[in-house]
Amino acid sequence: MDNRPIGFFDSGLGGLTSIPYLMEALPEEKVIYFGDTARTPYGSKAVTTVRRFSTEIADFLVKSNVKMIVIACNTVSATCLDDLRARFPEIPVVGVIAPAAEKVAETCNSDSRVGIIGTKVTIASHAYRSHIEEIRNDLRISEAACPAFVPLIEEGIIKNEIMDMTIRYYMDDFVKKNELDTLVLGCTHYPLIKENITRIYPGLSVVNPSSEVVGRICDILKEKDMLAHESDFTNVFYASDLSENFINMIDHIFENVSEDKKVKFMNFDLEKERLNGLL
Repeated sequence: MDNRPIGFFDSGLGGLTSIPYLMEALPEEKVIYFGDTARTPYGSKAVTTVRRFSTEIADFLVKSNVKMIVIACNTVSATCLDDLRARFPEIPVVGVIAPAAEKVAETCNSDSRVGIIGTKVTIASHAYRSHIEEIRNDLRISEAACPAFVPLIEEGIIKNEIMDMTIRYYMDDFVKKNELDTLVLGCTHYPLIKENITRIYPGLSVVNPSSEVVGRICDILKEKDMLAHESDFTNVFYASDLSENFINMIDHIFENVSEDKKVKFMNFDLEKERLNGLL
């Protein structure tokens, strides 16, 4: 038994999409979430910058006494997972890419045409393709970067014509040219526009890494006897820029979560803390 919270982090609010799945699967678990909303998006930044930002946040979570770190960001999972595991060998560090790649490998057949969408950094890393092909190499895989999705989602521009037009801009030719039947949402922000995507492309089977990673979390906690039991910890959601959009999006994502969950919002300026020598 281990009642310490699980630490989640993302470049912004996208990683929040994993937490309702965790609360459903393991209702006793509590979380500390950090969204780097002041410095989002990560997907168009240099990998060295992403590594620095990710290390700062992971250091903060470890100092907050988490029992596990979940990299709820595909860009960071694609570029920094091994670095963070080496930096913190005493606690499990979980990325979102491998569980989703395994789902694709298990559920698709040799005739499947798989599309992967994500940020520029994630797509350039070919991390999903590599993980899938380690398991099987008979799938036809195509990749496309959709860099405008994250900024629009962070601004709450989701259920409207602007988002639909942006989806069509990136995906109409991609879906048609590659005759896709399966789509991997290679960014944890993208589940927030899954409804748009399935409405526009009803024939696609969608793989959601935000839900697939929870199975990996459950397996590790059970294997290491780290499941929580009647924890009285309050779920804490930190943001480097605690905006109204961030709070509203939490309300939207957790609208179906039971109201007895204790929640606290906190602002934490990573740049200021780093300059003061506290990180």
